[in-house]
Formats: sequence, structure tokens, C-alpha cells
Amino acid sequence: MTRAKLSKPTFPAEADSKEYAASLDAADPLRALRDEFIIPSKANLASKKVAKPGLSQDSSIYFCGNSLGIQPKAVAKYMEAQLDTWSSIGVCGHFTELEGSPLKQWQLLSEQAAGSMCKIVGAAPEEVAAMGTLTMNLHLLLASFYKPTETRRKILMDWKAFPSDHYAIESHIAWHGLDSKENMVLIGPDEGQHEIATEKIFSYIDKHASDAAVILLPGIQYYTGQLFDIPEITSYAHSRGLIVGWDLAHAYGNVELRMHEWDVDFAAWCTYKYGNAGPGAMGGLFVHEKHGQVDYSEGEDAPRFRHRLTGWYGGDRSVRFKMDNKFKPIPGAGGFVISNPSVIDLTTLCAALSVFDQTSVADLRQKSLKLTAYLEHLLLKDTTDENRQFEIITPSDPNARGAQLSLLLKPGLLHNVAQQLQDAGIICDKREPGVVRVAPVPLYNTFSEVREFVEVFKGALAS
Repeated sequence: MTRAKLSKPTFPAEADSKEYAASLDAADPLRALRDEFIIPSKANLASKKVAKPGLSQDSSIYFCGNSLGIQPKAVAKYMEAQLDTWSSIGVCGHFTELEGSPLKQWQLLSEQAAGSMCKIVGAAPEEVAAMGTLTMNLHLLLASFYKPTETRRKILMDWKAFPSDHYAIESHIAWHGLDSKENMVLIGPDEGQHEIATEKIFSYIDKHASDAAVILLPGIQYYTGQLFDIPEITSYAHSRGLIVGWDLAHAYGNVELRMHEWDVDFAAWCTYKYGNAGPGAMGGLFVHEKHGQVDYSEGEDAPRFRHRLTGWYGGDRSVRFKMDNKFKPIPGAGGFVISNPSVIDLTTLCAALSVFDQTSVADLRQKSLKLTAYLEHLLLKDTTDENRQFEIITPSDPNARGAQLSLLLKPGLLHNVAQQLQDAGIICDKREPGVVRVAPVPLYNTFSEVREFVEVFKGALAS
């Protein structure tokens, strides 16, 4: 099972002109989606007071969607509807759908979110649950899928995994009374490289085929921006008997995903990066349908299902309020839900998802390919390996990256460059000691913004 191979866009000699960038924006079929968002203003970024959104002509260049997406305008509308429901009918909001509201009754709101999220990750609605946060969901999934035996107890992971993943895996190994130093296997790139070759991952899978239980990798590596070959790695790991999980924090809403088709066992993601649902927003998880089945062959009172940490809201609504302590799990990912989900969090999530419902990840990916390729083209234009003061450590192959390019600066340059970008109203993410992560998001960023960023960035390097 493989992904369709994508070709990199090319650009003419005059690609760095304002006129050319403007022509790309004018031809962009998704340009209207930018109007669905509130772009932070330069004035507000420079202020220390809470302020109303700035004027559109004062907009910053926001290339930090890989850390926190900006606010959709729909959030205010959805939040007002939710607060009006709560204030007007109180507890009845759990079971009453109000005319004119964009939100379902509270009991069904997580399903409303899952119905939109499933299209972003390539799954059936029943395979997706809106719940918790990324690390919490990873803990819950590992509790179900990491079942170490006397011989198979290791977990394979990315050498530079985000600390939350590292801590989660480390703690689960320790929870089973095992030594994490012996049972956490870190997969890194070859010496002098930044990208981890798929063949290198295969070699680790082969080496630990007899003693590993799970492989958990990021769909996109947060530091380098590398997009892993999810279908190929999943298939290969399964052929060696491993359970396969993916952290989609930087892949959700960024690249095309086919979790069901690729036969992934489980996955988790946050929704506040490319998903634009707000800081610390409710996350999501995927459980393949084969792991979410509920067998009643031994009777209604004796369901058989994959073991997980159970909670009241993972039980079927038809018997949830019988309060008889007989757990009847919802088939699919819904059966992994623990608690009554926060309606406030679900409201902002549904608002953000309403923007995705206006387009498709396939169309967003097509624009993203061109945006990121344009960024790369302008960064490298009129430079050579010898005189360039930075290195793009994100793969050049569009099949191996999403929206983000990570720029590794020469020692001592990061602070000055980051400050000049900030002063110019350009928001990017920096990672010590020398990386600037730049993420032009197709939902709301433009080609003209890419051109202006490169101009300021190169000016900062020269100063």
C-alpha cells in the first residue's frame, strides 16, 4: 500500500517579484477561506493589552500554524450559540436541539465533531472520537495496545520525539515494571543526516521483530518537518507482528491521511495547530474498526471487546442512564471515551471544523504543495551552499514533508533573526539553538506573504 507520488511545482525567473506572487494569489481557488479567519494585527502583537482584532491592512504574517493556528471567525458564532443554550435551557441542552443553532444537542456534540474530523484523517466516523488531549489520548491508547509479554516488550519510537510522546512511552514501560532504557528503542537518522530514511526504520523493525510490541512514530516530525511514509511503515511493521500507532499532531489538517485504508491500529492528534481549534483544544483519536468491535455472542450482559480503560461516556447511550454499572461499550472509537466531554471545548472544535467542511484536505494539500515549494524556491534563489547562512533540514521531496520548512541557521544568528522577524510582524516558531520553523498554512496564508517573509528573512541574515 503506497501513497500517490507528488511532483514539485516549478517557478519562473521572475518568481520573486511582487507581481508574480500577486498573480498566484489571484489564481488561488481557496483564497476566500482566508476571510474565515481573524489574522492577528501587527499593532496588537506589539501591545501588552487585550485588544479587538486589528484592521486587515495591518495584518501580521502568521507562519506559526504548526504551533498554534489562528482563530476562525466561526468560533464567536458557535460560542454564542452554546452560551445561549446553556443560559436559556440549562441541563436540557444535553437532549434538546435548538432551531437555528449550528450545534447538536450536547449528548451528540462529540459525534458532530467526529463526523467532520474523520474526513481529515481518512476514517469512518465510528473510528474517530473527539476527546481529551494528545498526551492523555496516547496514554489511554497505549493502555489498550501496549501489552508486553515475556519476549515482546519493546517500543520503537522516533529519536527526537516530542517530549510528551517520550514521557508517555517511558511511563508505560515503567508501569509494567520494565526498564525504559532497555525497552525504548530510538530510531535516528544516519550520521550527518536530518531525515530518517524509511529503509532505516525497516532495519530497526527487522532487528527488533522478535522483541518489540509496538512502534509509535510521528506522522510528521515536529523539529525537521519530515513526513513519514505512514502506509509503507505500517504495512512493514504489521508483517513483523508489531502494533502500529501514529502521533498525528503535525499531520492533522496538514497532509492527506488514510488511517483506515492504511490499516493503522491507533492514532492520536491535537487540534490546535493546523486544526485551529484554540490553545489546548480538545484532541482526537483513531481506533481501527477491527479493534473497536463488540461481540455479544455470549449474551447482552457479557460483551467481549478489546480491553481499555473504561469510563461512563464510553458506554452506549441507550443504557448509560440505567446506572447499573454494567458497561456496554459503544462500538468503535467511541467506546474509548472516558468522561463527559467539555461542551465548551467541543464548541470551538466544531467551529474550526466548520471551515474544513467548506473544502477538502486534498485541495488544501494541493495549495500547500505550491506554497511550500514557493517558499523553498525563494529561500534558495540566488544562493549557493557555500554562501548560504542556513540549511533547510526539511526534506526537499514534497512527498516527505507537509507545510513546514525548518531552517537551521549558522551558530549565533537565531536571536537576531527571530527578533527582526518579530519586529516586522512576522510570527514564526524558533527552536534553540538555531532553528526557525516556517509554516505557510493553505487555509489562510498567501503567496505574497511567503515572498515578503523571504525578503525580511534574508535581510535579517545580512544585517
